This record gives sequence, C-alpha cells and structure tokens, in this order.
Amino acid sequence: MAEGPIAAVAASMQERLDGMPPGRAAQRDFLGTYRRTTLAVGDAVARGDFEDPAWVEEWDVAFAGFYLTALDGDLTGGPVPRPWRLAFGARESLPSLVHVLLGVNAHVNYDLPQALLVVITDADFTDDALLDRRRRDHERIDAVLSARVAAEDGELAARSARGLVDRALAPLNRRASRRFLREARQKVWHNTVELQKARLAGADAYATRLAELEVLAAARIADLLAPGQVLLRLAVAGFGVTLPPP
Repeated sequence: MAEGPIAAVAASMQERLDGMPPGRAAQRDFLGTYRRTTLAVGDAVARGDFEDPAWVEEWDVAFAGFYLTALDGDLTGGPVPRPWRLAFGARESLPSLVHVLLGVNAHVNYDLPQALLVVITDADFTDDALLDRRRRDHERIDAVLSARVAAEDGELAARSARGLVDRALAPLNRRASRRFLREARQKVWHNTVELQKARLAGADAYATRLAELEVLAAARIADLLAPGQVLLRLAVAGFGVTLPPP
C-alpha cells in the first residue's frame, strides 16, 4: 500500500504488536485483525472505491485513534472507556473469535459515532447532498469488512491454541457478519445524528449524551460476556445500540 496516513496508522499498530507484553494474546488477536483491516481500507481508498477517498482516509485515521488511545490506557493503567475496559478484561480462555467480536462491538458502538463527528462538521449536517455522500461512504466500508471475514477466521484459527473452537464458530460468524454490520451501521448513523444534535446544544449536553452511549455500549459488552454462545446472543439482541430520545 502507498505511503499515507492510513499506512502510518498501520505502522503504529505494528509497533504496538511488536511491543505487546506477555499474557496479552486477546489484545494481540484484535490488534492484528484491526491492522490487517486498516490496510484493506487503505487499499480500497487507493483503488477509488469511495466517493470521497480523502474524507474516508481522514475518518479511518480518526476512528483508529479512539481504539489506540483506549489500548494505550489499558497497557499503562490510564483511563479506559467502560466498553473497552470490559472487552480488554474478558477472560483469556474465551475463543479468539469472541475476543475479536468484543473489540469490534466496543469500537463500532462507542467509538465510531465519535469518529464520524470528528470529520463531519455541524455545517456539513446542513448540506443534505454532502451528508448523503458521507453516509454512502460510511456504508461502503461494510464491503471491505465483509471481504475480510473469511480471511480473518483463517488467521485466528491458524495462530490460536483455541483454533478448534474458533473453527467451529467460523461458519456462523461468516454468515452473520454481513447482517450484523448492516444493522450496526444503521444504528451508528442514528447515534451520530443524536450526538451532533447534543453538540449543537453545548458541551454539557454532548457530554451527557456521550455518557449515555458509553453506558449502552458497555451494557452490550456485558451481555456478550454472559455465559452462553456469543453469536447466538448477537442474533437475538442485535449488534448495535440505539440512543433513545433525550
């Protein structure tokens, strides 16, 4: 992939992989998956798969920054948002695929609306044509992620001592992923609009709504950590969370 901001983020992820302390297999699995997905997004940007590649690149970098900040906080004993704290704290004996699903859930439900607001200004929200382009590019990411699912199942099964369980889960994961992604992104867009309305109302209103989103996202992670099959619970309850009216 050509050099650029996304390549720089992928390199930063590799540095963290190289320096990951022992006993962090779950974090390593998610970080490795995320790095490969980031490179795939960079390839899609380079191919011109998006209406506004420069915007997607800026957004992807901002999105990754939320995760890397949470990871660094977990590694150094700093502050970590509740959804990430639960995902990072999940027991190591869980299948690698489950750890990756927990990380994706925290990142999409809690971080993604915030990342979208980093790269969509209040003025942008008044331009319907521009906002439609942003939403379409937001949805096009699903094709990149869906294309990675089978490859990532193979990566996890090949490297993990828990590969037998991961391989048993993989077919269900591949079938479910597209539906989960579509459902989650629809809810993410709703939550982004709700947070933008709060941003217009001022810093306190925004902080209140963001705290609500943090609670909802953490509750979804806690639900996924309950005993039983994670993918079955996702099929019943859905992947995303929805901010209620203020």
